[in-house]
Amino acid sequence: MLSLRALCLLSLFKLPGARAVDPLVNLGYSSYRGVAHATGVTEWLGIRYAAPPLGELRWRAPEAPLPSDSVIEADTHGPICLPTPGTNDTTASEDCLFLEIYAPSQASATSRLPVYLFIQGGGFNVLSSANYNGTSLIQASEMNIIVVNFNYRVGLYGFLASQEIVDNGNTNVGLLDQRMVLEWVQKYIYLFGGDPSHVVLGGDSAGSASILLHMMAYGGRDDGLFQAAAAESATFGNMLNISESQYQYNAVIERVGCGYDKVQDTLGCLRLLNASVLQANNWNIPYPSNGAGAGAPIYMYQPTIDGTFISDYTYRLLQQGSFVKVPILFGDDTNGGTIFTPQNTTTYAEMDQFMVDQWNALTPAQLQTINALYPPADIYPNSGPLWRTVSNAYGEMRIMCPSLAIGSAFSVYSTAGSWIYRYNVMDPEEMAEGYGVPHTVELAAIWGPENVVWRPYNVASGTAPASYFPGQVNAAIVPVIQGYWTSFIRSYNPNTYRVAGSPEWDQWTVYGKERIVIQTNATVMEVVDYGQQSRCAWLEANGILMQQ
Repeated sequence: MLSLRALCLLSLFKLPGARAVDPLVNLGYSSYRGVAHATGVTEWLGIRYAAPPLGELRWRAPEAPLPSDSVIEADTHGPICLPTPGTNDTTASEDCLFLEIYAPSQASATSRLPVYLFIQGGGFNVLSSANYNGTSLIQASEMNIIVVNFNYRVGLYGFLASQEIVDNGNTNVGLLDQRMVLEWVQKYIYLFGGDPSHVVLGGDSAGSASILLHMMAYGGRDDGLFQAAAAESATFGNMLNISESQYQYNAVIERVGCGYDKVQDTLGCLRLLNASVLQANNWNIPYPSNGAGAGAPIYMYQPTIDGTFISDYTYRLLQQGSFVKVPILFGDDTNGGTIFTPQNTTTYAEMDQFMVDQWNALTPAQLQTINALYPPADIYPNSGPLWRTVSNAYGEMRIMCPSLAIGSAFSVYSTAGSWIYRYNVMDPEEMAEGYGVPHTVELAAIWGPENVVWRPYNVASGTAPASYFPGQVNAAIVPVIQGYWTSFIRSYNPNTYRVAGSPEWDQWTVYGKERIVIQTNATVMEVVDYGQQSRCAWLEANGILMQQ
């Protein structure tokens, strides 16, 4: 049943002169016909926001789509972008720059509803949260928001960097794709009932890291593209500069027959190749500095310090206050590292090798300190005795401590508001398997379990954890977290429209270090325990040296 607030809003839409948006929307360059559903939400799927990034447009900033006179039926998801390592996924394509819009069917061109613009994750090497349906979030907001999600180039196609690309192309084109969507929203979202002056960035994992990179882009320049950000499990990966990334380019051109000894224009040669050839030769390799016995990083292609879009390491820019000051909501999961780390880890030597495989600047002295900070932890069946130990180290270094550092930097340099969370909803199956409360599992609650494809460690299941669905043990957390998120999207504060009975979410301060712990029927504020505070303080102090 709709609330009184929603009924009042719907009645306003029916006043003379406030016509609902027609599913057929003319963007100037193309017209798209969306689909109005009985849920009260209209969907526009597969809207092209940029030209196909093929051939000469590989490793270049996105360009405007070519105009079309035909009406395009916006009822089918566009293909997602090609991943690294290369796969034979038939749902992926190099022609992948599409976005999707979900809006209340009764919204009008004058509604000016808040916009939630979501940047999906996947380690910058794959798109792991594509095609999430915004219906549940819109309903939770009492039909008061619009949801946008989209694809962007990843892996080899999005983040290959070299001097050749600097000379005849663009670096960080995956981030430039994202930037183009932000600009697209400014131009066109009013046609769907959205307010271009009220855009809240959302994102998970690499999508959350992307949010921070947009806040820091061009030295923290504010282009007015967003007014707040709600981010889940931001990751601080290994950041290289152009010269440090050159080995990746050199390896690719050799594999595909475009090496320096074969052609003069190696980049031109790469641009002539069919994508199937690139995908067949698209895999990760170890950092050259790591020597014999090293393994490849989980995510090799990462945003590159190029001196323009990205001017320095994330930690340094945070410490300098070089970012756009807007209200933020950041957080992570209690066991953020478990889905990434080798379950057969048995010795500290194996743990050290895994860590340096991910961050090649780690020194023996730093590894020794990390080993001391992370003693042996719980042991689970069918896993090595140090699996949870390496998971704790990786999870805090890459995901969990960055959230605390972000909260502290914003609380020092900004008065806009900073809210931090720890997600601690325990799914029985995940707990039994030893994953605990794993990376980005909160997406199942934020979007509604029926709207996500999750569980990256168990792709075959393709669904959210069973305990989140109606009638199950964690179903009650869905309205609570949706209340906080949609309140933040609508008012830049998670408390304004939170669900009745939900506790007040206090702001983070560098001195108090209080965050909310989101858990089924037991959500509560907590002070970060001293152990995590001290570990994170050391990791943050060494973050620049470790190339984060």
